[in-house]
Amino acid sequence: MDIRKEFLDFFEKKGHKVYPSSPLVPDDPSLLFTNAGMVQFKPIFTGEKPAPEPPRACSSQLCMRAGGKHNDLENVGYTNRHHTLFEMLGNFSFGDYFKEEAIAYAWEFVTEVLKLDKDRLWITIHESDDEAGKIWEKYVSKDRIVKMGDKDNFWQMGDTGPCGPCSEIHYDQGADKFNSPEDYLGGEGDRFLEIWNLVFMQYNRDEKGNLTPLPKPSIDTGMGLERITAIKEGVTSNYETSIFKPLINRVVEITGKEYFTDKRGASHRVIADHIRAVTFLLAQGVRFDREGRGYVLRRILRRGVRHGYMLGMKEPFMYKIVDTLVNQMGHQYPYLIEKKEAVKDAMKMEEERFFATIDKGMELFKEALAKTTGDIFSGEIAFKLYDTYGFPLDLTQDMLREVGKRVDIETFEKLMNEQKERARANWKGSGDKKINLKDLEKYGANKFVGYEKTSHKTKIKALFDEEFNEVKELNGSGWVMLEETPFYAESGGQIGDKGIIKCGDEICAKVVDTKKFDERNLSKVEDAKLKIGDEVEAIVDEMRREIAKHHSATHLLHAALRKVLGEHVTQAGSLVEANRLRFDFTHPKALTKEELDKIEEMVNNVIARGIKGEVAEMPIDEAKKLGAMALFGEKYGDIVRVVKFGDFSVELCGGIHVKNTAEIGSFYITKESGVSAGVRRIEAVAGLSAYKYAKGYRDLVEEIKAENKAKDIKTFIEKQKEEIKKLKEEIKTLQKAAVKEIKPIEKNGINFVIERIDNANLREIATDLKGKIDNLVAFLAGVNNGKVSIVAVSKIPEIKAGELIKEFAPIVGGKGGGKPDFAQGGGKDESKIDEMMNKVKEKFL
Repeated sequence: MDIRKEFLDFFEKKGHKVYPSSPLVPDDPSLLFTNAGMVQFKPIFTGEKPAPEPPRACSSQLCMRAGGKHNDLENVGYTNRHHTLFEMLGNFSFGDYFKEEAIAYAWEFVTEVLKLDKDRLWITIHESDDEAGKIWEKYVSKDRIVKMGDKDNFWQMGDTGPCGPCSEIHYDQGADKFNSPEDYLGGEGDRFLEIWNLVFMQYNRDEKGNLTPLPKPSIDTGMGLERITAIKEGVTSNYETSIFKPLINRVVEITGKEYFTDKRGASHRVIADHIRAVTFLLAQGVRFDREGRGYVLRRILRRGVRHGYMLGMKEPFMYKIVDTLVNQMGHQYPYLIEKKEAVKDAMKMEEERFFATIDKGMELFKEALAKTTGDIFSGEIAFKLYDTYGFPLDLTQDMLREVGKRVDIETFEKLMNEQKERARANWKGSGDKKINLKDLEKYGANKFVGYEKTSHKTKIKALFDEEFNEVKELNGSGWVMLEETPFYAESGGQIGDKGIIKCGDEICAKVVDTKKFDERNLSKVEDAKLKIGDEVEAIVDEMRREIAKHHSATHLLHAALRKVLGEHVTQAGSLVEANRLRFDFTHPKALTKEELDKIEEMVNNVIARGIKGEVAEMPIDEAKKLGAMALFGEKYGDIVRVVKFGDFSVELCGGIHVKNTAEIGSFYITKESGVSAGVRRIEAVAGLSAYKYAKGYRDLVEEIKAENKAKDIKTFIEKQKEEIKKLKEEIKTLQKAAVKEIKPIEKNGINFVIERIDNANLREIATDLKGKIDNLVAFLAGVNNGKVSIVAVSKIPEIKAGELIKEFAPIVGGKGGGKPDFAQGGGKDESKIDEMMNKVKEKFL
């Protein structure tokens, strides 16, 4: 039985619109991840956006509970129900139906579609919700309806805002299977399993805690797909279902370790759970990082790797499970199929990084654990494991939990905060205060006319000072909202427009930036003398043309990357300015010179062909049929804007573009680099900046030719190479002569060579001496290319070269080491070289 499909089909027949699962990274700064089915509908519930048509919806939403307020990570693998990633089936009413229909729909689906045994179903309601109790009595006997308090049966979105009582459907798994003291309705045991929560959103809670009835009560429900699958398949653990068993079996194949359903199988369960979370996050564009969502992603993967390490794995293995997951879920989430290889590459690289340090980290952990006398583990060691060896804190806590100990969290957090303060001291924010979008609602939306115009006569609709307080007149700096604006607001990687605002013939404001606030473009202004209602002329800076060139060049670059490197390449970030572009994309390794040359040539060929740019608005499904790429996580309406350059590039984009590729002029890649595991960056120039870039190289070549009276730069460089080669040979000859002149000083049967030799390859000299002189102990030092070099050689077992370097290098502010017979070091203070050499001589001569 395909429960997901049955659920969505059921509610679609009840007049609900089926919504796809929204991204795990929500469009909500208060949430780290999407943690419930209602998240994508939150703006509707809060009244920020109007209810859609029809005003009822259903979805199967991917949810994450790892990191932030909702964090189940430490329990994953050790209980039957906890997961990092799970699917929430839900139906929603936006001021449409309420308790009567919600309860009826739930009962019908559970008993007639899922066909669960009615005698095993129990209902909980809020102690004050007699209305829900009366409705439930139509379906179940009164003795199976249990009243509970706020803790169990009252739900609210936040400290304030929409809230209300809820009703839960519980399934009795049987006293024969569960009989612990916690196996009662509302207890922590698994006998009475909550399968569906129906939230009756009927109040608004104010800052004082007062509840006011909502004018249009709503419904928000959630049922865990994994839990209901376990019940339907007759098992008592989610991990025994068809959702997880194929993944666990694959872990058994890879590790060669048998799986047990008790606590001995915790590592198998952790890996099976974590591979789902890591794969979906990577496929949706989240990247491994040292903070935020990328850090949560990293710690989930590393927790999985650590459990693989416990099963004997010493090399990357989790990426090998991805194929099994994609075979399971790719039909429901097709992007998994598309991103599979890129996900595996990124995962393997991150695993390799952790495996490179895991042995040393585990060794440090075990040493510290052996020295831990009480139940508190060193916060300093926990921080070092995190900072040096890449062990997330909760991974260390996980290992300690297994032996009944815990981290000195105060010390860990103190060290972490000190590190953050150091980083914060090197960063300056924009200083912009965030505007409350609700304050703008009364002004409605303003129209963007910048696709057709770079100047436009309009009126001032609203004014705000620098702190976003509404003002009637603005003198100085602040924000302006025009009725119609030609200024493009920063989005899609393209920077916001600059320009001027004219009042008649006078410039009455300088526009320094433009940003989007929901459906409104507001321009940041300086030197302003404006008042609401003024008729003005808004004029976009002429550098807009150069921005358009770079934006169109970015589209061509994206297309070229996919053609040269493969279809796995997708955008991971971009910046489009008047004088450059920056494009981040998914790819597992650095690009070769040949690949970069091919990409650059391909883009310039398209530019030279003068392909017409076509822009059209169309339904999103039609755009996808044309081949337009929709970036995962981006919000698109039913109607989208498509930017097309022949058959070469088709993308969804709201930015400003050239009308013909010939306008771009030329394109040069200036830099290729890595951003994070699995993400590369290309920086490039186009248009006028490309001309300046090429001219700069030409001027440099001409300058070199003029200074050296060279007619041909290539011939000149070849001659210089030959000259350098000759000079190097002469230096070698001189060094050999110098070695011949070195006379060892014999003492107690040992031949000592303690010499300062500047501007020489001391390693070669020392090697030469070692081959020629018996019973040798040599200590050589000197300045070469502005650095202090030190080399020691010993053919005497009692005198170790490495120890000589460690003993004397600190005199010149240096360090080093090596083997007993040969060692090297360096230093910073060349003024102390002679002092160091004298100390060596004092020791031996």
